[in-house]
Amino acid sequence: MDPAAAPIDFRTEPSRYKHWKLAFENGVAYLTMDVNEEGGLKPGYKLKLNSYDLGVDIELADAVQRLRFEHPEIGAVVIRSQRDRIFCSGANINMLGLSTHDHKVNFCKFTNETRLAIEDASIHSGQTYICSINGIAAGGGYELALACEQILLADDGSSAVSLPELPLLAVLPGTGGLTRLVDKRMVRRDHADFFCTTAEGLRGKRAREWRLVDQLIPPSKLVEQTQKIAEEVAATSSRPKDAKGIALPTVERQIDGDTLRYAYLTVEIDHEGRSARFRLNGPSSAPPDDVHAAGASFWPLALAREFDDAMMHLRLNETEIGTWVLTSQGDAALVEAYDALLAEKADDWLVHEIVLYWKRTLKRLDVSSRSLIALIEPGSCFTGTLLEVALAADRSYMLDGVFEGSNLPAATVRLTGMNFGPYPMGNGLTRLSTRFLNDPRHVDTLKDQAREPLHAAAADEAGLVTFTPDDIDWEDEVRLAVEERAGFSPDGLIGMEANLRFPGPETMETKIFARLSAWQNWIFQRPNATGPEGALKLYGTGKQSKYDRKRA
Repeated sequence: MDPAAAPIDFRTEPSRYKHWKLAFENGVAYLTMDVNEEGGLKPGYKLKLNSYDLGVDIELADAVQRLRFEHPEIGAVVIRSQRDRIFCSGANINMLGLSTHDHKVNFCKFTNETRLAIEDASIHSGQTYICSINGIAAGGGYELALACEQILLADDGSSAVSLPELPLLAVLPGTGGLTRLVDKRMVRRDHADFFCTTAEGLRGKRAREWRLVDQLIPPSKLVEQTQKIAEEVAATSSRPKDAKGIALPTVERQIDGDTLRYAYLTVEIDHEGRSARFRLNGPSSAPPDDVHAAGASFWPLALAREFDDAMMHLRLNETEIGTWVLTSQGDAALVEAYDALLAEKADDWLVHEIVLYWKRTLKRLDVSSRSLIALIEPGSCFTGTLLEVALAADRSYMLDGVFEGSNLPAATVRLTGMNFGPYPMGNGLTRLSTRFLNDPRHVDTLKDQAREPLHAAAADEAGLVTFTPDDIDWEDEVRLAVEERAGFSPDGLIGMEANLRFPGPETMETKIFARLSAWQNWIFQRPNATGPEGALKLYGTGKQSKYDRKRA
């Protein structure tokens, strides 16, 4: 991170929003976009026409999260615009032109993770998102609409949807637009081809016939009809309408030099070695009798929020830290007790949301463009939910025995029911099923070993760890693994890791992230887009881009 630049902070709450307004009525939340032109995350550009930068998306992500935890009574969410005849013009082009390549890629990835969180809320949380478009929805603006379950469009002859990146900017929709178009909305490929090469997009009858929107509504009735549709959807939601939500206070974090400290997580950054060591701490006491009374301090929720924040901080502010070393510390029996509570109370709306949050947090770890190395040492508590962190790693090292001079018992790992379904990866499989793609029956065998503490030899035999060095070899093997990673090409590692982490079935989610990596890491660096005479550089100047016409 540039020491002169202020770090990007992902912690916010509604009273600090610059770009969104939240309102509630009859079981419906209205999330209204009203972007402050002068409120960009960095200087040098204005957020005109409801265009957005990372700061706008940080607020959106926070709102989506808070609606799930703080408002169980909400069964539908309407995304709309405050601006007349403008819904959202997408990512701010001047911001993209001024941004470094790594910022653009991380911005697009976070934006898409937020879109996926919207879809997850609609599918799994009973909070169905509806987009009401009162004007132009272009590029990322239409991609935001695509994340919703219903798209309502004003039928006024001018309101339109478009993905104009190719004809205007020489790039492509970076947050899943093309994939959602054909995989989610099932738009015919010939229709999609025309749509994506037409800068002005489509409106009215053709937009509806081609499945680009769901309903056309006269502009004079858009507000009224949107409310009616949303309230009907909310009435059918499974959300507990009489339940009380829990508050999500700001995650407490202290940055002390190269160390990030949270209540249950510490991250130590080694800038010279280009690595960061995460230590996830287990709970200090038994599970409470009342999860709702514990609220945001409930250990699984507190740790998930801290882990999520730390990953985003490192992604955007520490881009040269290429290896994350994942460790844990605590009482494995207590971790198992919390997992048992999560399983026992799975039908409780709050527990359900906490498990879904861990699923999303682990998915964020999966798609982080960092090398992941897990160290399982004496005193660690890689059990159940926390074992998922180790299973997400590209490789793992488990000490066979104890360290000389230490009174800590030998390390163990422990499976629980949480390893067999609640936390699927983007490919739709559990991390165990992904790990043992060649032998699905082995996963059933492992169920018989659930709750058993497995020492290094047993964990190795079960296929749960990569290497089991002893005390003599431990330091050298771990050091060499981390140093070796720092010596490889970051670009090569990103490509290798992304290809290896998601074997098995292809899903819309895996397609989005695979294509995101390929498109943004190639097209965003090509002269046709970002060169001195590229489309992104000349956008808005009136000058014609000069393309290298060779097909590569």
